[in-house]
Amino acid sequence: MSTSPSSPSSAPAQLTTDRLVLRPWTAAEATAVRTGTRSAHWADDFPAEGDHVIAGLLAQHPAWLGAHGHRLIIERDRHLVVGSIGLFWPPAEGTVEIGYGLVASRRGRGYATEATRALAGFALTLPDVHTVAASTELSNPASLRVLEKAGFSRVATEGDLARFRITGPDRWER
Repeated sequence: MSTSPSSPSSAPAQLTTDRLVLRPWTAAEATAVRTGTRSAHWADDFPAEGDHVIAGLLAQHPAWLGAHGHRLIIERDRHLVVGSIGLFWPPAEGTVEIGYGLVASRRGRGYATEATRALAGFALTLPDVHTVAASTELSNPASLRVLEKAGFSRVATEGDLARFRITGPDRWER
């Protein structure tokens, strides 16, 4: 994974993995999802339901468009947007939550695990973050496997939700 530096005067950090690019949404992309305007750079089944939710949240929380917020998941070889992943910023007591989703046509390829591992790793390099947390429904075994394969540990089961977390090797736990 490589990252591009981010500062107030430069473009937000972009993460690159073996098969994916994770880059922040633009305001125009969020608007296009909300209004149903298609892009030639989207997989045929993008946006999924969760992407519509994120686009709406980005309208309410424009700061989430920055380097520490939500990103599009893009296939490197085809340059197509196939999902989204994000950190719910800012951290609370050193913990930030991660969420992700892929369009149905790209599931089962390991993309969600690859993207989750990359963004969690990035988050754990940030000075205000020592833990990345995630929750998923027990009825979603694929998402449970994504988190386990990405290195997260299950820390609780509450009702129909499983709660996970990962901490950096040089971070403290609370």
